[in-house]
Amino acid sequence: MSARRRAPSPPEQGLVEGLTREGEGVVRGGKTAFVAGSLPGESIRFERVRSHRSHDEGRLLAVLTPSADRVQPRCAHFGVCGGCALQHLDPDRQIEAKQAELRDSLERVGRTRPQEWLAPLTGPHWAYRRRARLGARYVTRKGRVVVGFRERLAPYIAAIDGCEVLAAPAGRLIEPLAELIGSLSIREHVPQVEVAVADNATALVLRLMRPPQPADLELLSAFESRHAVRLYLQTGGLDTAARLPAASDAARGAEAPLHYRLPQFAVTLEFRPTDFIQVNGAVNAAMVARVLELLAPDERAGVLDLFCGLGNFTLPLARRAARVVGIEGSAALVERARHNAAMNGIGNAQFLAADLTQPLPARAPWMGDGFSHVLLDPPRAGAVEVLPTIAQLAPRRLVYISCHPGSLARDVGALVHDHGFVLRAAGVLDMFPHTTHVESVAVLTPA
Repeated sequence: MSARRRAPSPPEQGLVEGLTREGEGVVRGGKTAFVAGSLPGESIRFERVRSHRSHDEGRLLAVLTPSADRVQPRCAHFGVCGGCALQHLDPDRQIEAKQAELRDSLERVGRTRPQEWLAPLTGPHWAYRRRARLGARYVTRKGRVVVGFRERLAPYIAAIDGCEVLAAPAGRLIEPLAELIGSLSIREHVPQVEVAVADNATALVLRLMRPPQPADLELLSAFESRHAVRLYLQTGGLDTAARLPAASDAARGAEAPLHYRLPQFAVTLEFRPTDFIQVNGAVNAAMVARVLELLAPDERAGVLDLFCGLGNFTLPLARRAARVVGIEGSAALVERARHNAAMNGIGNAQFLAADLTQPLPARAPWMGDGFSHVLLDPPRAGAVEVLPTIAQLAPRRLVYISCHPGSLARDVGALVHDHGFVLRAAGVLDMFPHTTHVESVAVLTPA
């Protein structure tokens, strides 16, 4: 439900009793208020700025009694920029809050709890984000372009000059990017910049609503050379993203495709700059290792990897199992996964395109004699449509990777209560430090 602005109200004092799932402090007494930037146990002064039916949004004016868990945010833009919500909370306490959300979701939505809680999987807290979508806008009254994430309490793009969570060198390129776009003749028609930091290069994809002029191309080429990045221009859908034209093939040389490595499994994955890859490279590598440990396939195992993408899990699994079948909704990603398998010399991985928002056919040719292990890594909406097929397969072990505790809890609840599985273990994966995003893993077996 949309909020409405409140008339100015006098400042109030209150005690913060908890955190919302968006990382806002909860102040009760009268109508409940959610106040960003405040922490449980703190006495604060705030004002109410927006009204909802069940609560008001508040603006923090002062922390009167700070929490022992409060830390100084590293970023000067924290509180305005909406890219982070929890920089003011000690990282260990951030993990505890995410574990509490996962526990609450499983108990309240899934009506179950794991037999074992897994230790949280963590990684670097800063300069970790290798994929991002930044907004860009020419602001007439300021006479300049702003590039960044959306503001926390407004629909505007935050005017930032750098980012502490974007991987290098992208975090230092915010201000130069804004200056570049502002110098173009089409500066009012560049609404978005996609960032993709690979192991071998940094790619920036500029979304263009109008074609660039020759002078624009010269400015773009100079920026590319000066900052040692690869620029792509996207004029339509994701498949239209193409490298900035070079003066000559010799000037650019033979560029290796963007890639990242999983050295523990001797796997390299190539990708396009608009493809989905896991945001946190270090946590992704650790997550792949944990999934293989939890799934525990042996040399006789047949593994079904649903929502397989580029083969991030499929190819490492193929190093351990007899055969792996990866299913993905995007035909383009399936082609790249097949390419990655061939490039890595992996012949026991098969990739197919199928609509995973629909039930899977019970007797498709690729099913073969069934699968002993299943891996699920769906988007936020979850995997409810494929659960009946998974139940029919009756795998010895099922591992579910989730980016949304609510859909994970719903699907785990269905597997437990409707299909006879047991939730053996669950835990959080801190893919997005300083945000409220909760990535998690669950392990299930037949009862």
